[in-house]
Amino acid sequence: MFMTTNFFIMLAIVVYLAIMLVIGFVYSKRNNSTEDFYLGGRKMGPLVTAMSAEASDMSSWLLMGLPGVAYLSGICDAAWTAIGLAVGTWLNWFFVSRKLRRYSNNIGAITVPDFFAKRFHDKNNVITALSALVIIIFFIPYTASGFAACGKLFNSLFGINYQVAMMIAALLIVGYTITGGFNAVCVTDLVQSIVMTGALAIVLIYGISRAGGWTAVMDNAAALPGYLSLTSTFDVASGSEVKYNFLTIISTAAWGLGYFGMPHILVRFMAIEDEKKLVLSRRIASVWVVIAMTAGVLIGIVGLGMTKAGALDILTGSNSETIIVRIAGIISQHNALTALIAGIILAGILAATMSTADSQMLAAASGVSQNIVHDFLKIKISEKTNLLIARLTIVGIAIVSIFLARNPDSSVFKIVSFAWAG
Repeated sequence: MFMTTNFFIMLAIVVYLAIMLVIGFVYSKRNNSTEDFYLGGRKMGPLVTAMSAEASDMSSWLLMGLPGVAYLSGICDAAWTAIGLAVGTWLNWFFVSRKLRRYSNNIGAITVPDFFAKRFHDKNNVITALSALVIIIFFIPYTASGFAACGKLFNSLFGINYQVAMMIAALLIVGYTITGGFNAVCVTDLVQSIVMTGALAIVLIYGISRAGGWTAVMDNAAALPGYLSLTSTFDVASGSEVKYNFLTIISTAAWGLGYFGMPHILVRFMAIEDEKKLVLSRRIASVWVVIAMTAGVLIGIVGLGMTKAGALDILTGSNSETIIVRIAGIISQHNALTALIAGIILAGILAATMSTADSQMLAAASGVSQNIVHDFLKIKISEKTNLLIARLTIVGIAIVSIFLARNPDSSVFKIVSFAWAG
């Protein structure tokens, strides 16, 4: 039974990964210039633009870090983070997207550092180099958090060595990113956002059922001091309520300010085919973000209910971030169909990871080849050489990220917190 279950889970994941690689291959033939490779020729539609931006934003944090925090300490920390991100998402689309699309198109900027240099008339390209270096430095640990999520996924479910799982994930992500470029990254992000949404919905509905219903979930959560409060958290070690002061709430919600400086999100604004379609993209993105993060927080609370009902083992420390993985494992035990469904759920975690890692590696690569080598160092290179440097940079970033995430006890939430601060 175990072998049959694992077979169908792996089948669903392999099919998903194969689709990603096929998309990369299909779009590999459309990269005729650096603008195509980095910006998709500015031909993205509103749906692809919206979902690609949000899928690349959320990362494994949505399906691992966020539910894990809610499971351990209640809704306060997770909810204020989610609220800040939802508000930040809308503000970014409302105030930044149209102006960035219009101006970057007028001046021919194809990367965010390129935009800054031309916008502020940086003739020496100092701003270009500094902004590119910041992107590279902080995107590497962010990519590492994604690889850590992949390692935890396969290690907890199949017992595959954590480091080996990371390397396999990196190879796949690098594969379709270096072949298909921005077009492939955006289309795969759209597919991945759909898989992520399906995973969240399935886990939430199933979890409520196994926890004894919504009333039982709320009763179990309310029994823990501070667990359902927006002004305090539940402390696992002491079993008591810890107050959340106003300054802490503001600093937690301030995560949303990070959107204004996230190149892998901003570049989506630059790539849409028509700036007038950004209004539709904003609506799609804002609604999806609210729904997805609400589901993520609720899964943490429902997970506690499952633990109290005896349907899920007690999860401590960083293991709380595997809550969706554990629930998927429970779902898989019924029959072949549920094993396939579990595989889709686990593919959702991979999707959350891959949709961010590919975008960040591409943004960092453009910083090296386009902004540092071409603009700052003023080395005259052909389009072909420029693309080669970008692809080699992607490989280098993947290698360094694997090294940084080599510790299986690393927390996805904490790694993302550091990277987001940059």
